[in-house]
Amino acid sequence: HVQLVESGGGLAQPGGSLRLSCETSRYTSCMGWFRQAPGKEREGVASIHGDGTTRYAESVKGRFTTSLDNAKSTVYLHMTNLNPEDTAMYYCAAHRGYCGGRWFEALRFENWGQGTQFTVS
Repeated sequence: HVQLVESGGGLAQPGGSLRLSCETSRYTSCMGWFRQAPGKEREGVASIHGDGTTRYAESVKGRFTTSLDNAKSTVYLHMTNLNPEDTAMYYCAAHRGYCGGRWFEALRFENWGQGTQFTVS
């Protein structure tokens, strides 16, 4: 079982930037970021595989960047050019297999963090 702890949520202004962190208890090959806004389904935001391959949802491509610091066992989601539609609870998740083309499917991820709320206003 992989334990994940997100941090860095809070309040940001439109056009601003913020970085979320996800500390992991041990290495997992595929790490994902998901978000869920009130009344909406959970959606995949980004993923990063252990080989450095990253994938992004169209809605955040060019604005969000995910990275992995193996030395710190931490995954980051750096968000820029924020807009109110980015407001949501953000979760990091771990999947033992390859991220691949189905990286955005939440059911594939075995372990989840508790989430961190992020509001753009």
